[in-house]
Amino acid sequence: SGRYIIVRLDFRGNSIPLDYPLIMGVVNVTPDSFSDGGQFMDPDAAVDHALRLVDEGADILDIGGESTRPGAAEVTIEEEISRVVPVIQRLSAQVLVPISIDTSKPEVMVAAIEAGASMINDVNALRAEGALEVAARYPDVPVCLMHMQGTPEDMQKAPAYDSVVTEVFDFLKMRVGACEAAGIARDRIVIDPGFGFGKTDEHNCALMAELDRFSAFDMPVLVGVSRKSM
Repeated sequence: SGRYIIVRLDFRGNSIPLDYPLIMGVVNVTPDSFSDGGQFMDPDAAVDHALRLVDEGADILDIGGESTRPGAAEVTIEEEISRVVPVIQRLSAQVLVPISIDTSKPEVMVAAIEAGASMINDVNALRAEGALEVAARYPDVPVCLMHMQGTPEDMQKAPAYDSVVTEVFDFLKMRVGACEAAGIARDRIVIDPGFGFGKTDEHNCALMAELDRFSAFDMPVLVGVSRKSM
């Protein structure tokens, strides 16, 4: 909208300008993700893919060890850590771009950050018990708060809203407030309307049409739409 200009986002001392859109390269270290499940379960394949994404222009790498596709079942903490930590450790020694950990589990957040991740990307918006406390423990690690109606297992069964844009906006406002109350500074927060997470194509298009409304947060907005059904 041009109403707000966010200058940069700091990842553990690495400042990235935000006066132009950044590209997030996604690496799913899972057997069942919706577009590339099983392709990068092997750490060597995952690292090679991530390095290729950086070569092709990715500004941030997002590493996930649990599928959040519609109908996906939850995996254990131990399994998720075993999938992502070896990949993050190797990448953190080879790339300069920030590495984001895509997880909702506090234990995985800690393991990933200690392995070299510099951002938390949580589809559950830090609502799991202990997640806010973990994020507050690392004041130089940004967090991304995403809106999701339901859980990955049931979110696409019958998503319904009175006003999807208003309800997503209000949810994110509430979660930003929870972060601030926990001691997480506003300049460490990224928001994500959650395209495809408990939303029909009509809901997704309504959010896209009014995306500039979220500039009122004066925060970076993450838009994840690649390879989704919409």
